[in-house]
Amino acid sequence: MSWSTLRIGLIGAGENTRRRHIPGLRAIPGVEIVAVCNRRPESTWAVARKYAIPKTYTQWEDVVEDPDVDAVVVGTWPHLHCPVTLAALEMGKHVLTEARMAMNAAEAHRMLDASRKRPHLVTQIVPSPFGLRGHEVMKDLLRSGYVGELREVHVFGMNDHLADPATPLSWRQDAALSGYNMLTLGILHETVSRWVAPVIRVLAQVHAFIPARVDPASGVYRTVGTPDSVQVLTIHADGMRGVYQFSGVTAFGPGTGVILYGSEGTLSYDMNSDRILGGRNRRGTMACHLEEIPIPPERERRWTVEADFVQAIREGTPIELTDFASGVQYMEFTEAVALSALMGLAVDLPLRLGSLREELALD
Repeated sequence: MSWSTLRIGLIGAGENTRRRHIPGLRAIPGVEIVAVCNRRPESTWAVARKYAIPKTYTQWEDVVEDPDVDAVVVGTWPHLHCPVTLAALEMGKHVLTEARMAMNAAEAHRMLDASRKRPHLVTQIVPSPFGLRGHEVMKDLLRSGYVGELREVHVFGMNDHLADPATPLSWRQDAALSGYNMLTLGILHETVSRWVAPVIRVLAQVHAFIPARVDPASGVYRTVGTPDSVQVLTIHADGMRGVYQFSGVTAFGPGTGVILYGSEGTLSYDMNSDRILGGRNRRGTMACHLEEIPIPPERERRWTVEADFVQAIREGTPIELTDFASGVQYMEFTEAVALSALMGLAVDLPLRLGSLREELALD
């Protein structure tokens, strides 16, 4: 089968775009990267020279309006994901955007609504890579009843990446650029959501143990806009309970992982090593320890984001990881966590966006 050339424009060519998206797209026959716009002109020119991209722009709007661009890859910080996506869809471009989907749930809903009005255009969010390798095996185990009735899920991301007060302020800690972002809360919740029932209620507390850091751009101390310690209790649609715990200030923490506890057994996914451990009831008693469950090569899922995007455009294949509807769900979850921590109350999902935001006078 032959296709006409698919011409891609890059808006934001940061580390992930250079490491994954550019090589992934260039490996697909009939795909050309024809335009790029980075935050700074010198960075734009450097990327264009390195990857032989013929067109450079200083404004992202010019990439969207370029008639020679069929699809855009949005690699910017989250504050631009919504406006770029809306403009690109309006101009008839397919969109692959980095996660997080947007700054907040309201923006995410606008993006989803715009995509649904243009079903002929492909929209995709770069998926969480956590748990990707063993995704199919985890689904197989859960479908087979390995753990029985799910009772609890424990999700954790504990490290000391932010423990040093001298660590400079990151864009991820700037709420004006990153929105309702809290450590790896959203990216891990996206992974968990592939395996368990949706969250219907959250109760959260958050804290910034290091409330100010030096802004590397100005050399001035600025207030940190996101917490470095997060704890969340969840209730899921099937009655399961959850405990989410995240920290960037815990030395010798347990790392990153998900543990599913059920009536018949337990599954543990170590995100650092991509290993699955499991244990089941044996003669009325639980196994004394968890044993590794192999991930067969034929069931191993690999990074195919760029190929999935192109295939969806050319063949109409549905996007699984990650479509805009799924993105809205995890954006609502992260915003519900922020609202719960702010109010000191449990917050139900789906969000009542208008009333809650008006009560709290949020933008």
